[in-house]
Amino acid sequence: MAVKWTGGHSSSILCLNVNTEGLVASGAERGELTLWDGGGTPAGRLQLPKADDVTSVVFSPRCPTRLYTAHGETISLLDARSLKEPIEHFHVNEEEINCLSVNNTDNFLAAADDSGAVKVVDLENKKVIRSLRHSNICSSVVFRPQRPQSLVSCGLDMQVMLWNLQKARPLWTTNLQECETEEDSPQSAGQFFNPPLAHSLSVASCGNIFGCGAQDGKVRIFRVTGAKFERELEFQGHSLGVSQVLFMPEAYWLLTGGNDGKVLLWDVSSDVGKQQKSPAKSLQRRKAQAPASTGKDGKHNKVASQGHARVIPKLTIEHGEKVNWISCAEIKGSRRVLVADQSSSVSVYPLPDP
Repeated sequence: MAVKWTGGHSSSILCLNVNTEGLVASGAERGELTLWDGGGTPAGRLQLPKADDVTSVVFSPRCPTRLYTAHGETISLLDARSLKEPIEHFHVNEEEINCLSVNNTDNFLAAADDSGAVKVVDLENKKVIRSLRHSNICSSVVFRPQRPQSLVSCGLDMQVMLWNLQKARPLWTTNLQECETEEDSPQSAGQFFNPPLAHSLSVASCGNIFGCGAQDGKVRIFRVTGAKFERELEFQGHSLGVSQVLFMPEAYWLLTGGNDGKVLLWDVSSDVGKQQKSPAKSLQRRKAQAPASTGKDGKHNKVASQGHARVIPKLTIEHGEKVNWISCAEIKGSRRVLVADQSSSVSVYPLPDP
């Protein structure tokens, strides 16, 4: 059963983040922001101006008291030691922001928004240095650990893109729908009506493996090799869209949350932990070698392209509510998954030891 953290919000919680000291931030509808200690007690609350929904919160990796918050088209920098008026505001996005990411050297901030733009801000000089672009809503953007100039993004245009801040154009792009139509033959009606709109990204601590959750209920794992990435693995555990993916600090343990109310834990280390024999092999060649989908029910099939054994969740949590956000924290010496949903409370579940 979940432990519920209550008393911090009166509206639906939309986002979560945990700093290196175990302090949890949650953002909710109508401009509500709350900080929680590890025991689930509210440690600070703030009502942000204009009551715009708080859609993303992220602590600085270098300075755990610096909290970046997206509300409406605005990014506010707050001091977690004293939740008062924001220290700084950034007005660089033209539409509502969906996701923030700060690189591990704490000098660049990326903000993805409803217009499809990803604005990259130089935090020292307080100015936009890059404006990257999707053709539809950009739902997620993440800097790669250990590579402060490199980031990945995804959106409702079904595109997953790899960027380097020295260039305005993506280094590499994959269209999830094109992958589907080539590999799943014939394409099922379910796929046609449930296209793989990309909702969430997470990069593993190694910086080279990342996961993407999409509307078709599938999770796709990619490996970055130089200036491109290749699909390593594909599996399905959710019956509806995958709203959240999160790599845990352990190598290749992945949490996923879905619109079906489930939170799943996957160990994909046996599938992606080993370097492929030919890492430079192109995605096109791999797709050409891919076996056809077996059976009519593509929803519960396989992993896809490389013929791996079917991936089974290590843990299934029947949360019961559509998942808005998931995060991970160490509380009282053991790992927990924090879940935000349509309610005003945070649900906390224990996780197995690695």
